[in-house]
Amino acid sequence: SRPSAQYSRSSPPGAMELEEPAAPSGGGGPERPTPEESAALFKPGSIRRVRLKNFLTYADVEFCPGPRLNIVIGPNGTGKSTILCAICLGLGGEPPLLGRADDARTFIMHEKDHAFIEIELAPARDADGNPGPVNTIRRHIDRSKGTERGRGKGASTFYINRDVVNKKEVRKLVEETYHLAVDNLCTFLPQDRVGSFSGFDAKQLLQETEKSLSGSKHLYTQHLELIEMEREIRQSTGSVETIGDKLQQLEEEAQGLELQKERMEERKEAEKQIELLEQKKAWLKFEDKRNEANRLKEERNQSKKKLTDARKSLQPLLQAQSEVKVEVERLNANRKELEGRQKRSMQAQGKAVDKYDKVNDTIEELLSDLNEIDSAQRTAQKKVDVQKKKVAEAEAKLAEMPNMETVEKEFADAANEAKRVRLEFTKVKGDLHRATAAVKELRSQAKRKEAQLEKMNDEKAQRMERIFSREKKLADSYDWIKQNQKQFRQPVIGPIIAEITDVDNENVAAYLEQHVPNATLKSYVVQSKEDYNLLYREVRTKRKMPINIMVVDEITEPRRPHSDQKMAMLKRDHGVIKYLDQAITAPDRVMQAMRNAAQIHTVLIGSERTEKSMQQRNLMDDVLCKREDGSLQSGCVITVQGKHSYKHSGQISRYSREIFTRTDEIPPARLLKKGVNPEAVAELQRDIDGIRADLQQRIPRQKEEEEKHLALQAEGQDFTKRRDVAKAKKQNIANAQRKVRDARVKLQGLEEDASKDTNAEKNDIVKNLMKAITSDIKLLDTAGSHYDEVMKASHRLCGVKMNDSGTMERKRLIDEAVIDKENESVALEQAYQEVKQQFDEAKKALPGLKNEALKFGELTEEHKVTLEALPQTLDEVDAILAEAYDKINNIEDNPEVLRRYEERMRQIAETREELENLNEAKDVKRQALDATAAPWKASLENILVHKVNSLFSTYMSELGCAGEVRLCKGQSEQNPDSLGDFAEWGVEILVKFREKSPLQVLSAHHHSGGERSVSTIMYLMALQDLMVSPFRCVDEINQGLDERNERLVFKRIVENSTRPPTDEGIPHSHVGQYFLITPKLLPNLTDMENEDVTVLCIFNGPFNFPNFSDWNVDKFLAGKKRIKAGPEDGSDDEGEYSRSRDDEED
Repeated sequence: SRPSAQYSRSSPPGAMELEEPAAPSGGGGPERPTPEESAALFKPGSIRRVRLKNFLTYADVEFCPGPRLNIVIGPNGTGKSTILCAICLGLGGEPPLLGRADDARTFIMHEKDHAFIEIELAPARDADGNPGPVNTIRRHIDRSKGTERGRGKGASTFYINRDVVNKKEVRKLVEETYHLAVDNLCTFLPQDRVGSFSGFDAKQLLQETEKSLSGSKHLYTQHLELIEMEREIRQSTGSVETIGDKLQQLEEEAQGLELQKERMEERKEAEKQIELLEQKKAWLKFEDKRNEANRLKEERNQSKKKLTDARKSLQPLLQAQSEVKVEVERLNANRKELEGRQKRSMQAQGKAVDKYDKVNDTIEELLSDLNEIDSAQRTAQKKVDVQKKKVAEAEAKLAEMPNMETVEKEFADAANEAKRVRLEFTKVKGDLHRATAAVKELRSQAKRKEAQLEKMNDEKAQRMERIFSREKKLADSYDWIKQNQKQFRQPVIGPIIAEITDVDNENVAAYLEQHVPNATLKSYVVQSKEDYNLLYREVRTKRKMPINIMVVDEITEPRRPHSDQKMAMLKRDHGVIKYLDQAITAPDRVMQAMRNAAQIHTVLIGSERTEKSMQQRNLMDDVLCKREDGSLQSGCVITVQGKHSYKHSGQISRYSREIFTRTDEIPPARLLKKGVNPEAVAELQRDIDGIRADLQQRIPRQKEEEEKHLALQAEGQDFTKRRDVAKAKKQNIANAQRKVRDARVKLQGLEEDASKDTNAEKNDIVKNLMKAITSDIKLLDTAGSHYDEVMKASHRLCGVKMNDSGTMERKRLIDEAVIDKENESVALEQAYQEVKQQFDEAKKALPGLKNEALKFGELTEEHKVTLEALPQTLDEVDAILAEAYDKINNIEDNPEVLRRYEERMRQIAETREELENLNEAKDVKRQALDATAAPWKASLENILVHKVNSLFSTYMSELGCAGEVRLCKGQSEQNPDSLGDFAEWGVEILVKFREKSPLQVLSAHHHSGGERSVSTIMYLMALQDLMVSPFRCVDEINQGLDERNERLVFKRIVENSTRPPTDEGIPHSHVGQYFLITPKLLPNLTDMENEDVTVLCIFNGPFNFPNFSDWNVDKFLAGKKRIKAGPEDGSDDEGEYSRSRDDEED
């Protein structure tokens, strides 16, 4: 058997198959539209032709659907649903969308290797209505291609107008040009996916609806963007909390490392001091040697100058000596010559005159020498007397001082003891430092852990920390209010969540968080309108901080929804425990605020018995939502089932005034949960007790070390004082000894000067004087007698002798001076050589000492200032060096501590910056989310709440039922500070098929298959005018309906699908093409009599035509007409009903 879709090629696409036939020639039948008029009826993107070959049950078939409602009818198994499969796959869809298979090769006819689908789409039109090119899409499926593991991937080849393309190009043409979405169940509902539609939850239904409402899927895309934005913001919130915890942990670690770092810094400081002191020591050695070299250089220069001066002064003397020698020789020769000529005449006179002159000079000199001896003797004796007194005083003072050896022994003993005590003191000081550090560290640990314990026990602080870590702006507003409480008339309370002091258990905390809006929990409570205005102005207006404020100016008794008698019955019969506000402890005004905002005094807390009553005894509709006078009210009860809790809400529909219920699972508490694990508190307390016990053991040892430290410090000070006293004594004795020695040396010199024997000298002078006087008298007598001869004889020789006498004396003096200068030069030369040798040695040592000093680095001006501040003597530097070496020896070198501390501080800085960046990024994302959400919400409200709900309610009422389409928002939508819970948004279809039953959400649990089918098709009908897809397909949606509902549903489908074009001048401005696939239709469906309805009949059996193109409607009707009129020639007209054609090869 070969199934085929029977149709007439010559019949108009929109005409019914069973119309009266047109007159074969020259008849008066209805006028058919031209091909151009027929083409203009198709909405761009709708299907004009479908060709299938070797596709499931179809060996080869081609059919042309009409532009409006197409009813595909045929017995079960003939291939009706195959047409939808072909449309889906031919337009780029994949097998999983059909719910049948996951491999395209399974759609190839049995025992065939190839299959193809060819679909011709109505062309798109430009702004002037002119049609564009007709696009024909073809999918060729090859059984031999593709892999088993790839599920047929690669087995299909796509063509657009005979050009090979990839699947992406097909999807792009289909989705972007024609706005077709074969993956959207609102526009394409195959038989195997009908149950999936009614099985959608509210979220899935909303997404499928969004996809169908715009060609670009902008509502769906915006929804996904909002979900992703919200997810990113929540992730960033979690990241902020994680980074905050990380920052706190890093700060605690850094605090623990800080003490060790201080010890290492102390060691580093000591090492730096040692380096400076060693450098200072090297420079001091260099400076001492350089000063010594400069001193020697000065001495050398002075010696050299003295030597040079001596040598220079010797040269004139030698010159003078030579000149005098020549002069003496000349005078001697001249005198000898004169004496030879005038010897006799002038000898007596000359001798007499010479002797007379000499004697007179001698007398004068002797008298002068005699006077000088007396005067010098008196002066020297006076100096001796004075010096003796000084010597006696110095010796007396020295005698009063102790023995030098005793003092030196005292000094040595004191210095050794001081050194011993210093070494012991350094050791004890290190022990004390370690003991003090250990005690300090333990106290620091105890303080940190006690603070941590106090913080853990402070439930309010824990809760506020959790809130403020997520809500930085809330923390800012809280800080401002805390600092400015005095500005308000009465205290500002809040945020509310921080003021809840106690709840019965963690379940109640979860109930409260789920029921009370997030904005309310984060609100502040003021007690007057004036405080409200002040707080809003200062925080919201001036500082741009978001803040929620509630005014509670009075406390009222809660108005319960149930009487005491009814409440007792609920507790007894249904396991109700209490109202929600009775399970909470908080200040009165906080309770009043939550009652005003969230009606917590009307919410019941139930048990597992309550949940059973909800399921089995219709507790919500029959009890909770009905007052005692029979009127309706909203109801809310929280129940428990195992480990899960549920909130059941009953509300009154504003359209039908019917009760509809909603059930939400309650997640665990986040903000009100207990922040601390009791085991963690106990463990922390054990740690504190252990630290305290350790402290009790270490503090006595620390005090013992302190006592040792103080004792050694006092002992060291005593020995140091004794050493300094001995040193002072030693210095005083040395000074006294030096003074005695100097005084004695000076006294000896003075005594030598004063003790010279002047009597012999005087006697010699007197004797010489007497001799000279006697000689003078004799010479005067001789001179008197020889005066005349002398005058004559001496007249010529007087000048010569006088010159000879002076010259000889000068020669003598010069010779003595030369000898003295030569001796002086020799001594100066020796001194110069010694000083020069010492200077050269010092100069030679200087570069080595300087290099030793420069090993520590170049000496900058800043470095010079640092070194100048250090001690200026080697002894002092050595003493400080010893202390510094003791310090570093008592501190273990652990560079890892500094590296770890620096690493922690770097990580803290990076983490703080990361935390700030995350908060800023979170704010930016929140602004983007708000900007995207506003138009999206407005569009949904307009489309779903107003338009779709109105149509759906109308269509359901026509069936004698009730229906409502409700937009379900996220749980925290009412909170202005919430993100919106966009992933939780959805659409609920609420229906009621019986008068007494309430509106219920459409589900397989509550409704039959027929009820679900009716609700689904009515929902799709309500969406039809809003959809942008040019065609829609529904497969066997009418199955399971009773006759009445099926007729009404069919009527609604025809009415909605065949409405006139919205623009009379544009034939294709209608709702689009519609495919309704069904195995049967009820008889007498008068709505079928519509020219916009096309019926496609599918037949299967042994008497089908060999090929689909053999069927011709016009010839069939003409033949029937002739048979009805009777045969004129008795011929068989059966052959006239069909036409032959050659087999088509593809």
